[in-house]
Amino acid sequence: MKSLLRMITILALTAAPCLSWAQAAPAAATAETPPAAAAPAKYKDLAAFKEAPGYSTFTVNNTWMMLAAGLVFIMHLGFATLETGLTRSKNTVNILFKNSLIPCIGILTYAVVGFNLMYPGADYAGKWFGFSGFGVSVTDDVAALTDVYNAGYTYWTDFLFQAMFAATAATIVSGAVAERIKLSSFLVFSTVFVAVCYPITGMWKWGNGWLNTMETPFYDFAGSTLVHSVGGWGALAGVLLLGPRLGRYRQDGRVIPMPGHSMPLATIGVFLLWLGWFGFNGGSVLSADPGLVSLTLVTTSIAAAAGAVGSMVASWSLIKKPDLSMVLNGILAGLVGITAGADQMNMNSSIIIGLSSGVLVVLAVLLFDKLRLDDPVGALSVHLVCGIWGTLCVGLFGAKAGMAQVVSQLKGIGAIGLFTFVFAYVLFLVVRAVMGLRVSAEEETGGLDLAEHGNEAYPDFLKSAK
Repeated sequence: MKSLLRMITILALTAAPCLSWAQAAPAAATAETPPAAAAPAKYKDLAAFKEAPGYSTFTVNNTWMMLAAGLVFIMHLGFATLETGLTRSKNTVNILFKNSLIPCIGILTYAVVGFNLMYPGADYAGKWFGFSGFGVSVTDDVAALTDVYNAGYTYWTDFLFQAMFAATAATIVSGAVAERIKLSSFLVFSTVFVAVCYPITGMWKWGNGWLNTMETPFYDFAGSTLVHSVGGWGALAGVLLLGPRLGRYRQDGRVIPMPGHSMPLATIGVFLLWLGWFGFNGGSVLSADPGLVSLTLVTTSIAAAAGAVGSMVASWSLIKKPDLSMVLNGILAGLVGITAGADQMNMNSSIIIGLSSGVLVVLAVLLFDKLRLDDPVGALSVHLVCGIWGTLCVGLFGAKAGMAQVVSQLKGIGAIGLFTFVFAYVLFLVVRAVMGLRVSAEEETGGLDLAEHGNEAYPDFLKSAK
């Protein structure tokens, strides 16, 4: 271990002279203020719009946004494989079923109600709540192309990109409550959580609500709080009400290891998530601006890499073994940590955020186990703890750093956290009262694949042939 620490110290000292690039990220342009005049204002017909001078720029911006939406979509496969790999094989079908339904529920609920809750329009600027009607309906092709919140992409691209984000919050909850929650109860919770809770807090900032109109606006570039911590607070409510898995903790306080059944699947999941994060953060620039997009992708990757190193050193030091699951969560911790300010960090700040997030996630995993809060995949540690930390980092390290920004960040974290936790806790209580929340001890012991689905991910064909 001493040799490992010595090696890291030498590398850090050697690299120090190289850390002078990008000492100040561009502050004038941000994701919330996209490049001006990406497309002409309005045209009477589509043909005239296509002949306009800004149409080619508009097309490039819109194409990047659609590609980014596709990258965010692939993150759901990453969540599915990560959660599957970090849980036991007897629950594999159940995990995959949940993660297949969540994006479907998210897209549908966001189309019916969520999009218009999150972006209700100019009449609700500075408000706590707004709603512009049910459904996503556009009949005028030209209006759909030009008369939107941002002239850099179409109305439909706007909806698609935002819908990909919506289901992520419920996916985070899925991992934390895995292996003991009833499938039907989880699906009901996810539907309401994604349809109502996520869009309301999203509106407070991204829909130009009260958090965005404060004297010093709350800042969350791509969702360290608005997506990840929202999912984390919902997960915490579920973990508290469900209790730990059977046999997880002994009376003497010992933690009984319940290792995941497939580390290859978990590793594939993390790298799929890292790939998807290029769309998650890069698409949040809301245009194809070459400077901001490339800066965002670089800060995102640097933080992820530093998160892996930080978690490796922390886990190797504290548990005396280089734990792969900790390193995988360290990568995700770095990604979550940088997400709130990826468009305004320099290289030094990105490394600091990543390293600190990697250390934090290890400490949080150990702390939650001491508190007997059973989280099979580390979702609370990654998304809640590092989501809060990453949001605070905007006020500490970003182009907007300063005490006023720190206070603003704390207000946003507190308000969103309180609303989300209370909403999720009450919703879980209602679901528990109406239909139950946890499977029986017999079903949990035998596995949810057979109990809930009558199916197995890895059937014993030799046994069944006898």
